[in-house]
Amino acid sequence: MLGRIAVFASLALPLAGAQAQESRVGFVSTERIFREAAPAKAAQAKIEQEFSRREKELQEMAGRLKSMSDRLDKDTALLAEPDRLKRQRELSDLDKDFQRKQREFREDLNQRRNEELAIVLERTNKVIKQIAETEKYDIVFQEAVYASPRIDITDKVLKALNK
Repeated sequence: MLGRIAVFASLALPLAGAQAQESRVGFVSTERIFREAAPAKAAQAKIEQEFSRREKELQEMAGRLKSMSDRLDKDTALLAEPDRLKRQRELSDLDKDFQRKQREFREDLNQRRNEELAIVLERTNKVIKQIAETEKYDIVFQEAVYASPRIDITDKVLKALNK
């Protein structure tokens, strides 16, 4: 019995010492990084410039679609059946084309945004790792339901990214 107690005590002693060391925990708000960091803002501006022409074309197409629809509504009572059907078909074809182009635009935009944000996130992770190693953090979280402002190092990361 005394042997078991001695073994237990010898095993428990190192654990007590490990618990006495204080762990350093940090938190970084990825949402703030994507909203406030200079590289994220530059990526957003790059994407906006890249897609502005297509967005303008879609807006113009939407205007033509609305104009055609309004004209058809206004002229329906005055048009002969074949003319009305022809204009409805043209309107329907333009609408399908518009829907397809709009869907392609959204898919391309989302893909480019994800590519650019991945680059920002990779750079952010390098900065977080440097700060964690320099300041001796044991763990740094990027997602949390709640994080105390006391452990939030987002401002440090932003400062390093904005250099």
